[in-house]
Amino acid sequence: MPSDATFEDSFGDMRHGPGPEDFANGAAALAAGLAREAQCLAQSAAALRAATAPGGEGPSDVRRARIVQHAAGEAALRAALALDAASQLGDRPRAAELAPRIAEAAKRAGLPAATLAPLLRAAALDFRTDDAAARIAASTLAAELCVLLAAERTS
Repeated sequence: MPSDATFEDSFGDMRHGPGPEDFANGAAALAAGLAREAQCLAQSAAALRAATAPGGEGPSDVRRARIVQHAAGEAALRAALALDAASQLGDRPRAAELAPRIAEAAKRAGLPAATLAPLLRAAALDFRTDDAAARIAASTLAAELCVLLAAERTS
């Protein structure tokens, strides 16, 4: 019986699906996508912090400044978590090995493990190659990670 990651072939009993090299390429592409997401978050955090700089055109309302500073801090934490996950993807392209490490990093940052799920999905969609097998592998890896990270919240 074929696994979920293989596809039946019209030429008999042959099975096809992403191989180990495809998963390595998919993990590398996900890591690059997470790095791009982290860059966007870091730029947002910097812009928010600049908006609350004293003087000039910064907000004069202390409450508004606190909200903006909080949002900047959250964006910076998410960026750091995305970069941490990106660096780990290169070492372990298996979701079952990677999810607990990402969950631990999220816990250290004071964030839920599932915080990374939208960034993983965005990275899988922002795939910058025409390698179809690597694209499938990246989508599979991202989906598995999202499920495992969501389960970390309930365990």
